[in-house]
Parts: sequence; structure tokens; C-alpha cells
Amino acid sequence: MKNLLVDTNIVLDLLAKREPFYEYSARLFSLSDRKKIKLYVSSITFLNSNYILSKELPERESKEILRKFKLLVKILSCDEKIIDLGLNSNFKDFEDSVQYYTAIENSIDCIITRNLKDFKESKIPVMTAETFIKSYK
Repeated sequence: MKNLLVDTNIVLDLLAKREPFYEYSARLFSLSDRKKIKLYVSSITFLNSNYILSKELPERESKEILRKFKLLVKILSCDEKIIDLGLNSNFKDFEDSVQYYTAIENSIDCIITRNLKDFKESKIPVMTAETFIKSYK
């Protein structure tokens, strides 16, 4: 079974039903719900998602969406080692470096994101939800 770290942009595609990306993010999470794959998110994804959702929705509604979403994923901790690795990496985007090192430190098989360009130095596969769904057997 594949262990995938889902970047915040994919999570928001699902939760905010952002088109044209919603379909493939929904299919990805459906595979997880059916126990075909395991989806993980870093703890910072919950913080970032709540921040963005609460700009569009009442805080209570945002938290309720995240409570339900939590049932679909396993949350990986972001600790001092991951922060240090991110701060000392060649990644241009600090948040992406934290996502990457969270994946590395937890032996994740692949990162799912729409932001492929910021993961050029990745030592593990990085792909979009659409690419993963189309290649999934």
C-alpha cells in the first residue's frame, strides 16, 4: 500500500472544492477512504488549511470541515529536526521544505502536490493528484 503525503494545496482543492482540481483530489481521498492507499498530512497543513478556510467561512464551520477531514488522513508531527532541515535546505519555499522533510522523516513513498516546481530537489517521487490517479492500478 502506498503512503502518500498530501500537500496543503491538494487538501484545499478538496475542502474548498476548488475547480478544476477538485475531481482528482476527491478521487485521491476516495482511494484512501476505501483503504487502497494511506494519506498523510503534516501538522502544518491543518494550521494552513484552517487559516485559509476561515477567510471564506465562519471559524466554526472551518473547524467542523477539518474535524471530518481528519478521519481521512494521518497527521504527521513537525518537530525541531524537521524545522532545522527545512531552514537549512535549498528549498526556496520554507513551507514546502517542511512538507518535504516531514515526508522524508516518516518514510513516505510519494508527495502529492500541484506545486511540482518547488520540489525539484526531492529524492522521492512528487506528482499531482491527477498524475497519481491516472497512474494508479
